Amino acid sequence: MKNLIALFYLVCFIYPCHTITSQESASVLEEKPENYKKRSPIYDYSEKHLNNTDTIPDFESKKNKLKITGTIYENDGVTPAKNVLLFIHQADENGNFELKRANKKRYVRHRGWIRTDADGHYTFYTFIPGKYIYGNEFKQILPIVKEPGKPEYKIETYLFDDDPLLTESCRSKIKQTDGSDRILKLDKKEGLYVAKRDIVLGKEIDSYAK
Repeated sequence: MKNLIALFYLVCFIYPCHTITSQESASVLEEKPENYKKRSPIYDYSEKHLNNTDTIPDFESKKNKLKITGTIYENDGVTPAKNVLLFIHQADENGNFELKRANKKRYVRHRGWIRTDADGHYTFYTFIPGKYIYGNEFKQILPIVKEPGKPEYKIETYLFDDDPLLTESCRSKIKQTDGSDRILKLDKKEGLYVAKRDIVLGKEIDSYAK
């Protein structure tokens, strides 16, 4: 989709394919790799030991709190995928990508990382983003996946079922092209919205190597 969000990606997150090693799982604050500024933001987590749950900055102060859960499966669509990194970032409630800077590298403030458990499960506590303020774009959350021993890759964005821009023709096209459940259907429980998205590794990648 040629749009301003794609341009944002090009400006802020141009990076080469890269395979994570055990040494690189250490905090970037303790040891900054030579390719730190160019590499994917999926490697910029500060925790030494990621788990399958993360909370996006400012979650507690947001009005439309959101809990996203799901299972990541191997390419067969059946076997749970363990130790998979999933990174997301998003606009704030006003549709603005709030940029920060650390170690001379720009990043989006509202972001988070998980590593799936043995059952492939993941959970994010975040909030519903606003529509991108500089374009006629969907409300969406942008993800990147990293499997053990393989380069990272982007997958289709999380969309929202109640988005007025998500017309029937858009829904039909999404179903035909990727067939994923990336359109989140929100259910409000105990003060926050709850949604689910399962992910099949490589399903959206034509050149995926099993």
